[in-house]
Amino acid sequence: MKLRHHKTMNAIPLVDSLQRRITYLRLSVTDRCDLRCTYCMPEAMQFLPKKDVLSLEELHQLSLAFIARGVRKIRLTGGEPLVRRDMMDLVRALGREVGNGLDELTLTTNGTQLAQYADILAASGVRRVNVSLDTRDPALFSRLTRRNRLANVLEGIEAAKAAGLHIKLNTVALKGLNEAEIPDLVAWAHGQGFDITLIEVMPLGEVEDDRVDHYLPLSAVQDAMQRRWTLRSSSHSTGGPARYFEIEETGGRLGLITPLTNNFCAGCNRLRVTATGQLYPCLGGAERVDLRAALRSSNTEVEFQAALDEAMRIKPERHHFRIEARDAQPAVPRHMSMTGG
Repeated sequence: MKLRHHKTMNAIPLVDSLQRRITYLRLSVTDRCDLRCTYCMPEAMQFLPKKDVLSLEELHQLSLAFIARGVRKIRLTGGEPLVRRDMMDLVRALGREVGNGLDELTLTTNGTQLAQYADILAASGVRRVNVSLDTRDPALFSRLTRRNRLANVLEGIEAAKAAGLHIKLNTVALKGLNEAEIPDLVAWAHGQGFDITLIEVMPLGEVEDDRVDHYLPLSAVQDAMQRRWTLRSSSHSTGGPARYFEIEETGGRLGLITPLTNNFCAGCNRLRVTATGQLYPCLGGAERVDLRAALRSSNTEVEFQAALDEAMRIKPERHHFRIEARDAQPAVPRHMSMTGG
């Protein structure tokens, strides 16, 4: 490993060909997960050999290089990031960069391991976490995730709240599954003091179910909510793709991520790096550069910086997600757990 510490590097900020400044890195630390959500992966998911996955040292050095190029926010993702052994070593190391070039370190989790790690995350400089939760109904949770772990998730959310972490729930809106529960889930989240963001199901990777059966446009959800509550547009932003609303009656914030019904690419400031070191400039595109090869080359720094420059050159104007016809191949063949949630 020959990447120098970012303090000593005279690096040029990451700006793509459309003059979008890249300040946000979503870094996957593993493709493995302890749930098997039906819209995300098949039951018999084949995970990567460990030898293909970047070491924690490589993940750390890669992160420092991105900070040197102007990344101000890093979100650790998976798979499920908290199932990776010694993950807290990376969290502590990156936590030391908060206020030292990095504005924020955060992570997205399914919550199953959160009770064990909430206090360590808070002590390491993490101030907020996103927790994926599609339902509070135990039977539906087991059906969607193929695991009976709802109690663990709710315990993890409580532990995170007790540790002082700000919590935002991420909920995939699924027609005929959690559709009727969404307003109650929003009300519960706001009652707990949590923000909540609804997400349209994304056509990533092969799964057993046909996603078209459960695709629920958030325009319809928004219309239904406006019949129940008063929604006011908010200027709030977390650097991600969500549009936010304040709900007058609950006093809480609602986000909508709409890759299919309302393209959000014009202000994209993000890059994604997989656990194998593949940099995808766009979640919905096939364009990529191989950072692992650069990290493990004999001329690491030159090749790594060249790879980042190439990523800026090839970052597309927008994604092209769409819901396919029944039984069609997904728009993007790789699973979300591979790319990083």
